[in-house]
Amino acid sequence: MSAGLGAWLRRWWPALRLRTILLTVLLFAAAMPAIGAVFLRTYENTLVRQTEAELTSQGAALAAAAGSLWPGAVRDLTPADPDARDDPGYYRPESTSVDLRSSPLLPERPASVPGARADPQAEAAAEVLEPIFDQTSRSTLASILIVDRHGVVVRGLGQGGSLAALPEIQAALQGRSRTVLRRNGAYHPRYSFEWLSRASAVRLHHARPVVVNGRVVGALLLSRSPRALFRGVYQDRGKLLVGAAATILLLVLLSGLVSRGVTRPIEALSAATRSVATGQGSVPETPATAAVEIRDLYQDFRVMADAIAVRSRYLRDFAAAVSHEFKTPLAGITGAVELLDDHFDTMTPDERRRFLGNISADSARLSQLVGRLMDLARADMAMPQAGVASQLAPAARRVADAQGRDIAVLLDLPDGLPLVAAPEATVETVLTTLVENSRQAGAKAVRIAAAVVDDEVVLRVSDDGPGVPAADRDRLFEPFFTSRRETGGTGLGLSIARSLLAASSGRISLVEGEAGAVFEVGLVRG
Repeated sequence: MSAGLGAWLRRWWPALRLRTILLTVLLFAAAMPAIGAVFLRTYENTLVRQTEAELTSQGAALAAAAGSLWPGAVRDLTPADPDARDDPGYYRPESTSVDLRSSPLLPERPASVPGARADPQAEAAAEVLEPIFDQTSRSTLASILIVDRHGVVVRGLGQGGSLAALPEIQAALQGRSRTVLRRNGAYHPRYSFEWLSRASAVRLHHARPVVVNGRVVGALLLSRSPRALFRGVYQDRGKLLVGAAATILLLVLLSGLVSRGVTRPIEALSAATRSVATGQGSVPETPATAAVEIRDLYQDFRVMADAIAVRSRYLRDFAAAVSHEFKTPLAGITGAVELLDDHFDTMTPDERRRFLGNISADSARLSQLVGRLMDLARADMAMPQAGVASQLAPAARRVADAQGRDIAVLLDLPDGLPLVAAPEATVETVLTTLVENSRQAGAKAVRIAAAVVDDEVVLRVSDDGPGVPAADRDRLFEPFFTSRRETGGTGLGLSIARSLLAASSGRISLVEGEAGAVFEVGLVRG
């Protein structure tokens, strides 16, 4: 199922530009408050709870007044204890209880049941409280009813009838305040899209007990329609329009910022990529307005482009060098074969042996070149080995034993040398190459010394030969560069050594010395 859906999405998903995606995300983020207000009813629920809080506060004040003015009420004239008000439990605010999403919506409040007889004390209290309730209703637009302890209405709509069957009245007569949501039968839509608002056709009913001398003698029933969403939107349309305009302006500014910081630099880098791919362009300067990540991307791309350019030049020069190196022995073999083919019968045995010897020598040189090229390829492809830790002394001793027949190899290795992060085979190959080069240069002795410098173990390989001419120093590590081609040198030894060391984060360089050639090999401590 999920695989099929993914395939369908990949097939029909449109190709979107980055600026389109970013603008869509910004617009959706800006529209989230409105979406939450309409579909999640967050704003509307807040309005309803605000109406409930207002009814609760009105009911508390009116119930307190009714309890004080009720016939037979004993007024406590003792001043309140100031210390009691410092008690955290002295103030007990009532929290709201209704919720448009979860509270049940009850039917419209039914008419009172006629025939009940009201409590005379409740009727007397209603007459005394009438001016207070009238002034309150004029300001708050709340409908206020008084019922006696049996639920009979003594003030308000339906006076003389009973509302004892209502659940909110029953709760109030039992000493508990309760707020319910009921349908508003008198509701008529006035604004467009008002049907989306659930609070438009709702009326809140808040019942509160009237307590006199410690017992419930009646109840108050306050009701009012909440401020519905679209009614509030219409009334606050000026503020909302200003807010919408400010939001759109902010989105435009943010879109411009994103465009200058992300989209435009990426488009410029994409164009530069196409130019670099054709070999006709270069990486542009990093835009000053680009984001930090985009700047890093430019820098990484610049490093990659430089590395590709260096590698391309290396491959071009390498191909030219290989063709040149192979051309000489191949030309010698071809010429010797042609001469043997044309003049084999007229040649003397010595001439035949001489030409066959030339062919054999050139063939051996080709074989040696192929072998060294394979060694260079393996060195270039060598990968760092995690956790490698080797000892220098055993590798150096093996080189001294193997190469010390016609050249003296002196070791100056102090005790306690740390391990190095390179395979012993790499160390042995590099030292063998340096000793072999010294032998071919005519040196009689080679000295290998080691020392710890910061985080490296530095090997210093020096000989007593003629040294490296100044004109050859810059090209010493180039592939196929050799001054001893006539003696069989391929010019690949130092290139292989450098590649092997680079795979282990090592280095090799020619340094100044008092006499002979001096090479310095740096290996990272393991």
